[in-house]
Amino acid sequence: MLDSKEPNWDDFKGFLKGEVRYASVMKQYPAEAEELFQAAEDNAKWRYNNYKRLANQAWGVAE
Repeated sequence: MLDSKEPNWDDFKGFLKGEVRYASVMKQYPAEAEELFQAAEDNAKWRYNNYKRLANQAWGVAE
């Protein structure tokens, strides 16, 4: 069981733009920023889905 709710994926890029490290990338490298933001979102979705998969596995002793 996960102890957090699912992220709001519709606002993920807005969240990133509020983070200093991502805002800096956007200012310095605007052409690459969108690609990096998408890669960060894809990675976050993969990690969250992997956590959900692990949380749904039975971890008890096999009978």
